[in-house]
Formats: sequence, structure tokens, C-alpha cells
Amino acid sequence: MFKKLKEKLAGFTKSLDKTVEEKAVALEEPEIIVEEEVIIETDAEGGMSASEAETAAEIIAAALEEKAIESVRAVESDEKIGSDIEVAIEGTIEKEAPPFASEVPEAPETSASSAPAEPKKEKAGFFGKAKALIFDREVILDEGDLERPLMELEIALLESDLALSVTEAIVASVREQLSGTRKRIGKNTGSIVEDALKKAILEVMSANVFDFDAFLEQRRGQTVHIAFVGINGTGKTTSIAKIANRLQKNGYSVTIAAGDTFRAGAIDQIQIHADRLGIKVIKHQEGSDPAAVIYDALQYSKAHKSNVLLSDTAGRMHTNVNLMAQLEKICRVSTPDLILFVDEATAGNDAVLRASQFNDMVPISGTILTKLDADSKGGAAISIAYITQRPILFFGVGQGYEDLLKFDPEWFVEKIFED
Repeated sequence: MFKKLKEKLAGFTKSLDKTVEEKAVALEEPEIIVEEEVIIETDAEGGMSASEAETAAEIIAAALEEKAIESVRAVESDEKIGSDIEVAIEGTIEKEAPPFASEVPEAPETSASSAPAEPKKEKAGFFGKAKALIFDREVILDEGDLERPLMELEIALLESDLALSVTEAIVASVREQLSGTRKRIGKNTGSIVEDALKKAILEVMSANVFDFDAFLEQRRGQTVHIAFVGINGTGKTTSIAKIANRLQKNGYSVTIAAGDTFRAGAIDQIQIHADRLGIKVIKHQEGSDPAAVIYDALQYSKAHKSNVLLSDTAGRMHTNVNLMAQLEKICRVSTPDLILFVDEATAGNDAVLRASQFNDMVPISGTILTKLDADSKGGAAISIAYITQRPILFFGVGQGYEDLLKFDPEWFVEKIFED
């Protein structure tokens, strides 16, 4: 699951690792020269054993480190002296008033509340970066360091079928999180990047979350009408059967309306599922008015105190004017409590576009994404809720009635990053 997306994100991590190593080399370029000689005594013949060589290397390393620390402290001291001189000069100037001071009108005082100072994000200068490198063996990342890796991340996300606006939101979040962070040299960058990406994707996917079970529980004792819409071949009828099975196991009584009177075999298909599950189907002849079928099913459900009515509708493209007008009529005659859009996760940006277009025509309440187990990119699942501003309710992960997962953004994000 999400194999291609994992590969793309791994590429971003490698790119950032490379940037960190390049930056470490750049900061180390100003060499600190050790002028004192480090004398290593050898035996009379001038040879040196392995243990003596190791000891000698340690002595040299210690001398270099001590000299480096002295150099940094010297620079630090010079900066402090310069700062003290500046403060002293400023104080002297303030004390000596100009000869025409009395003629100069006093500037009006500006209160702090009238002009609030904007918080500044401090950036480490070269000295701060070098100090972190020498003492802590760390590199401080700034926006310039992130530019190339983030561009690669943006391309990777777009290639994984994420919508442009969603990609931009994720990249902006990652930039904000990583800019100014410290990366220890020699340590794997993966954990820093993974945490930033997880948070960014989670923010996008959690923008709209809806608890389907809580919604139904609040309406126990009344008939809840749920209509299913979408195009042909995306698993809409199978999803209805999965939802019906789930509802029965949770103690709800269910009725199904065979509202797809347009497609040949659609009524028989839903009837087969209903027979397997022991559910009543309200149906008319093929070609009959689907609004009438669903109206009759709703009246039957109310009369028999059925908890939930699941209404199938004909698959249609938003460009089919007649079928879209028919769908609007269904929603007008038998107003659904929920309208669920069903599409394939593997359709990528096409699924996101279709969901948006259906939402414009008949406002949807949420989405069911099927075939998630076959999705190698994950773009549709990440993008669809953000674009439509409607939640994902369920994922289809197989052909069995039990192969239905309630949407959980944290579970989804963990799946992206699991080995």
C-alpha cells in the first residue's frame, strides 16, 4: 500500500541528508591553523607501533580541538568588546545635547499598544552556525538550505496524485517546521523529516473529520436516509452492502432502495447482496423513475421502523445533464440525511475532481474511497477531504463485506511511513 508514495518521500529525506552534509563541509571550510608543534616521541629507529600510532592520533586530535575552542572563544570575546564599545558610544551621544536642542520639537511618544511590534523570527548567523558545528556537531537549517529538497518534495507529491493546493499546504507546513531546526551530523535525518511530514499530512487529512457511528447513535429511533452517488464501476453497490453489513452488526435494522433503474443488472446485483445479508430491498422495474422507488422505500422504512435506509442511485458523470437532474429530484423528493460520494482511491486526481464537481451539483456529506489496498500513491485519499471540505468516512480495502475501514487519519499516516 502506497509503495510509490513511500519511495518519493524517501527521496526527499535523502535530498535533505545531502544538503546537511554539504552545509557541514561549507561551514568547516574556514580552517583553524594550529601553529604550535605537536611533538610525538618515537623509538630510536623512528618506527611506531599500532598502539603508539593510536595514542599519537588522540594527542593531535586533542590539540586541534583545544585550539579550535580557543579560536571560537577569542571571536566571541571580540564580538562582546565591539558590542560594549557601541553601547558606550551611543550613551555618550545621548548625553551631549545639540546647541539648538531647545528649538527642536519633541517627537510625540508612541505607545506600545498603538503600534505593536511584529514578532521576528531569529536566524542564526555564520558564527552561530559555526559554533553549533564545532561544539555540538550540529547544523542549523535555514530556508535557503530547504529550498532544493522542498522543491523535490513538491514534485514528488504532485507525481503521487496530490492536488496542487494540498501539495502547497504540506510543503509550507514542512518548511515552517524544519526551518531553524538543528540536525546532528552523522545522525539519520529520517526521524526529523518523518515527524514533519506526518504532522503536515495529518493536518491536511484532519481538516474535516466526521464520526459516522456517533451520527447514527444520536438518531436512534428514527429512520436515517443515506444516499450513495458516484460514477459507474467504482464499487458503489458493493460499498452499500459493506455498510449494510456493518450496520447490522452494530444492531441497526436496514432497508435498501434499488434506485439504480438505469443500468442493466443493477437491481439484480443489489438484490443478490441483500439476500446474502438478509435485508429487505424495495425495487421497481428497470427504467422506472428512481425518485419514486426511493420515495416508496423511505415510506416503507418509516412504517416498519427501520433504522437506516440505504439508497442506491445510477452511476453518472456530472456532465450528464439528465441524470444529474434526476439525482437532484431524488434529493428533493426524499431528502437524504447523508449523501455519500463513492470513488476509487486508485483514480487519483480524477477522483478528487469528480468529488468536487458532484459536490457543486448535489452537496455531498462525505466520501467513501474504495480499492485503497491497491493504491500505490495515496494522493486521492490525502487530497479529497481538503479539496471538497467534506470528510472521508470509510475506506474499502477488499471485496469481502468485512473489508471496510472507518476513516482514521492517524492510521492512514502511519501506513504511509511503515516499513
